[in-house]
Amino acid sequence: MIREYRIMRNITQEELAELLNITPRQVQRIENGQSRPSLKTLKLIIKILEISDEDIVKLIKEI
Repeated sequence: MIREYRIMRNITQEELAELLNITPRQVQRIENGQSRPSLKTLKLIIKILEISDEDIVKLIKEI
């Protein structure tokens, strides 16, 4: 779901990584479900990608 929102917002993994202060590889791992973001990072993802309240619930279940 993060990947879909990122693409909808026309943001690259590299750009998102820079905004989150993490590596592009970490973004890739989060998007692929190989890693879980910290709560701080998750909050930033939600804010940056403007994830809807409804989708936040789905996102948290995914993670």
